[in-house]
Amino acid sequence: MSRDIQVLADDVVREKLDQAGLGQWFIENGWIRRKYMTDGWPSTLMLVNAVGFACEAAWHHADMDVTWGRVTVKLKTHSHRGLTDLDIELARRIEDVALWRPGAESALQGSPNKFVFVKE
Repeated sequence: MSRDIQVLADDVVREKLDQAGLGQWFIENGWIRRKYMTDGWPSTLMLVNAVGFACEAAWHHADMDVTWGRVTVKLKTHSHRGLTDLDIELARRIEDVALWRPGAESALQGSPNKFVFVKE
């Protein structure tokens, strides 16, 4: 299957990030980026693995900077040397995985740990 993948202008990327509810993602040096703050090393490693799983399943890979309590995810379409819809869609998937918690109606209890901190 052949796809028509176009590099997007920064203003288009910003608009698409807003439309996708990705307000914590920002453009910097040709990448879209998101910094996730965690409650410590075990949560950082869990987040890295979750992001890695989403990237591998999508066959579109992030660059990550990993330290205690923080993961910075960076996306761009390497093959096109710029930002494309692939990056927006993967950012949305990463956000869903990183911030998912069981809802009030869920049979799942949910952890009392924060794991990934969300600005409120």
